Amino acid sequence: METEPETQAALTGQLVEKVLKIRRCAAVVKGGRRFSFTALVVVGDGQGRVGWGYGKANEVPPAVEKAIKHAQRNMISVSMEGDTIPHKVWGHFGTSRVVLIPAGEGTGVIAGMAVKAVCDACGIRNILTKCYGSTNPHNVVKATVEALKSLRGRNEVERLRGVALS
Repeated sequence: METEPETQAALTGQLVEKVLKIRRCAAVVKGGRRFSFTALVVVGDGQGRVGWGYGKANEVPPAVEKAIKHAQRNMISVSMEGDTIPHKVWGHFGTSRVVLIPAGEGTGVIAGMAVKAVCDACGIRNILTKCYGSTNPHNVVKATVEALKSLRGRNEVERLRGVALS
């Protein structure tokens, strides 16, 4: 039985890199068209850390490399309960809104392309999601990361409130 790449990365301590979107832009110049490329990448360790990056260059590989470096510099830690999230949370960026709902064991990652990439890179294995508004991958990724930033675990809530939750 083979393990998933995210699981292998978590075991070896490497980062999972997922290229979500590559866009080509053309500028018309005297000699013809000059192309430039942008890349949107999600990076995670499969154990609760995730980041997204955006890179621009005249060729695809340098754009992806720049995006990966940007993602590694901007990684965040996510509060998790086992292989799901502690509570329901909303995230929004621009006109994109994302709701993340914890799910029971065996549910899997029920999500679109962009949200699924973020959850897989983070190490979340059971979650329900829904996107509202714009489904532009850039805004959906940013909204998902904003939602994951606002998660609070039981211990953190007890510490912040100064009370014991039963």
